Amino acid sequence: MNSFRRIVSDMMNLAWPNLCLLCENPLIEGEQHLCLNCLYEMPKTGFKSFTKNLAADRFYGKIPFEKITAGFLYQKESKVQSALELLKYKGEMELGACLASFIGAKLLSEGFFDRIDLIIPVPLHKAKAKKRGYNQSEWIAKGLSQITGIPYNSSHLLRVIKNPTQTTKSIWERWENAQGLFVLKDPTSFAGKHILLVDDVLTSGSTLCACGQAMLEAPESKVSFFSLALA
Repeated sequence: MNSFRRIVSDMMNLAWPNLCLLCENPLIEGEQHLCLNCLYEMPKTGFKSFTKNLAADRFYGKIPFEKITAGFLYQKESKVQSALELLKYKGEMELGACLASFIGAKLLSEGFFDRIDLIIPVPLHKAKAKKRGYNQSEWIAKGLSQITGIPYNSSHLLRVIKNPTQTTKSIWERWENAQGLFVLKDPTSFAGKHILLVDDVLTSGSTLCACGQAMLEAPESKVSFFSLALA
């Protein structure tokens, strides 16, 4: 039976091959959503330190944190930009898990996830989540959870204000716009936990910082940050 299913699967792949979402070349066995060539061509941050790097620079003096990193470098007209647009606006939510697993595997070997208890994605406001149909950051959290075995939670950190888009705002306006956006439903349930907060793109850091401030309402909690890309 298994051999028959394999034959049927091979025949279907010949007739309707799975294609890389970026280069549209056929995917080979073991590849999902993106081919390995595209994955390796995407520019990466390659941070050697998780406390002193370009991402960390955006948080010093604003919030206490344990460690922070980002996977890819967001560059205009790059494959990173194309992939993130597919993830965020084109319904390719599983691409978030794929990219996070790819980056997460390397970070796991480097000890980034040591002593982290829980992964929490940056939440969308319920109106935006309903319109889009999914939260791209939650899919990134799923990918990290799959590769690390660390559980993720997407129901306790809430976005209570639907703020306008941040893309056209200055750095100061982004920080001001993010204040009071998030609320932790039950701070006591996260007491003593080390939380990894996850987002898709890190720009000014205002959104992740606002999430971190809400998480630190939990007694004796700690926060770290992961962003799929650094702009």
